[in-house]
Amino acid sequence: MADGTDQSTRAATAFGIDIGGSGIKGAVVDTRTGELLTPRVRIATPQPSDPDAVAAVVADLVAKTDWHGLVGATFPAVIQHGVARTAANVDKKWIGTDADAAFSKATGLEVTVLNDADAAGIAEVRFGAAKDVKGMVILLTFGTGIGSALLLDGVLVPNTELGHVELDGHDAETRASAAAKDRHKMTYEKWAKRVQRYMSHIEALFTPDLFVVGGGVSKDSKKWLPLLDLHTPVVPAQLLNNAGIVGAALAAVADTTEQPASRIAG
Repeated sequence: MADGTDQSTRAATAFGIDIGGSGIKGAVVDTRTGELLTPRVRIATPQPSDPDAVAAVVADLVAKTDWHGLVGATFPAVIQHGVARTAANVDKKWIGTDADAAFSKATGLEVTVLNDADAAGIAEVRFGAAKDVKGMVILLTFGTGIGSALLLDGVLVPNTELGHVELDGHDAETRASAAAKDRHKMTYEKWAKRVQRYMSHIEALFTPDLFVVGGGVSKDSKKWLPLLDLHTPVVPAQLLNNAGIVGAALAAVADTTEQPASRIAG
């Protein structure tokens, strides 16, 4: 892929990787358009998902595409200057690990790592449901937990972790995530009441101009979004399963231009 690419295209492309608790997927992305330039490759997340095992899968993904350029990767954790400070749905050995360094060493390439919801947020602001929206946008991903990305006029405030706010004596994501819906076999109508309670609380804290909702349940948004009663407009994410890959690639390109990753959405 890389060997046949001209210099101008090469400067605007990166390999984006989206690391989750069950799967790790990646593709080469044209960061000018958000288009995936290669088929998306997916490998199951190793168990246990310790740093060495996950880094080996990341290296394998890149090798399968014969990519030799910039790499960006999402990770389900608070990422501070490339270092994992938490570990959601992956091995706790990641806490304190320099993820940038671990993936760069495994691939032999420069790798930029950021929080998975933050990556989805910048992708949706750049190319998706929040494109050209002024003011504050909050993206919420409903999956195993609740991920969040907060952007003000296209500038990311990283690692907000709004799924972990305490609400009614509970960690919010334990009550309102898609996993909670499945675990308790709730209908969309019943689950939407919990989402309403959660999003009303977030709305009261931040007064956003737009909510974007992602995660697997966003595909069924017509079944539950109309059940919400919020002052803030709520729209489903547009990039769906490609959002993390695209956002990771955007972060990789921004990092080489010395542009803060927080500003790549604008």
